[in-house]
Amino acid sequence: MATLLERAPAPVAKTTPRRSVTALFAIAVLVAGYTGFRLPGEWAATLQAVSLTDGFHRRFLVGTFLKPFGHDYAVFAVASFVVLGAVLAVVTLAFFNSRTESRRWLIIGWLLLPTGGYLFHEVGYFDQVLYLLLSGALWAVHRNRPVLASAVMALSVTVHEIALLTVLPLFGFALLRKVPFRRACALLAPAALLGAVILALPPAGTGAVEGLRRELSTADFGYRVDALNLFGRTQAESWQLYSITNVLLYLSPILLVVAGGFLYLHRPTPAAAVPVAAITAPALLAFGGWDDARWGFLLVTNFFVVLWLWLGRRELKLPQVAALAGLFLILTHVPMPYFDGYGPRWLTLVTPVEGFPQDRKAH
Repeated sequence: MATLLERAPAPVAKTTPRRSVTALFAIAVLVAGYTGFRLPGEWAATLQAVSLTDGFHRRFLVGTFLKPFGHDYAVFAVASFVVLGAVLAVVTLAFFNSRTESRRWLIIGWLLLPTGGYLFHEVGYFDQVLYLLLSGALWAVHRNRPVLASAVMALSVTVHEIALLTVLPLFGFALLRKVPFRRACALLAPAALLGAVILALPPAGTGAVEGLRRELSTADFGYRVDALNLFGRTQAESWQLYSITNVLLYLSPILLVVAGGFLYLHRPTPAAAVPVAAITAPALLAFGGWDDARWGFLLVTNFFVVLWLWLGRRELKLPQVAALAGLFLILTHVPMPYFDGYGPRWLTLVTPVEGFPQDRKAH
């Protein structure tokens, strides 16, 4: 057996998406953008100022790259929207380059779910950079450049350490569909080892946090002190600030739906262990922080990426389409609260008010 996981069926002729499907994709992008669009928040801008040259040992890649441009909010906003635009470009290319209708409908479904709006709301967060790097690594694997792909994924852990539980498992799943197990482990090793080193080091050097505070005190936006405090706390101190149990309780229904849904489509065989692990790994982020809705977004996104990779050139059968549609309907009921007091925009132009006019007068 050349690889651990089953390969896709024989190639089929590439098909051009129908106009109706293309129009629905465009509508889905517009609806997602309308639902969640916002300017990058002060939390995201603050973290984008963190750089290796200032003595930070985690989440430093983006800030190190942006440091020569200064700490103006416009710099961080432009960078954030460039990344978001690149992610949308990748999604668009994936839609039009898909060889099956099933893959195209999967992308449309992800955009129409709460995850679509959350993608736009998350502008400026490092999650988008991680998945952008993942797309580059997958492209390199597709082009038979696995060493380049491995280097790109090693960079991902310097963007944010949650890469170890989000994009790295996805990369491992993709590798195991292309190369033997030992080769896949060798290609995963640089990112995993670098991630372990980053987690072993203190988040920031002596005086790094205070020095950045002084620099940001003259910036043209209100930097978030609590964002910089992340680099001065131990993990044990962070656990005292929130309930891991509550985060896990929020994630548990999502976890059951996406894992169970994939096992229904794939069939529960030993080969399903790797994709299921790639899907469910973000649930472990409950032990890393209190951003429960964000972890839910990443959990659902990993499910869609795994399913997109697994489908390959397959077309879903009618029972599978029905099961996936039911899964989508369940996921529409998953609340994904936004940060900073924001909320999803509704498609109605006014907020409905219950009761008759005379009832409102009486109140």
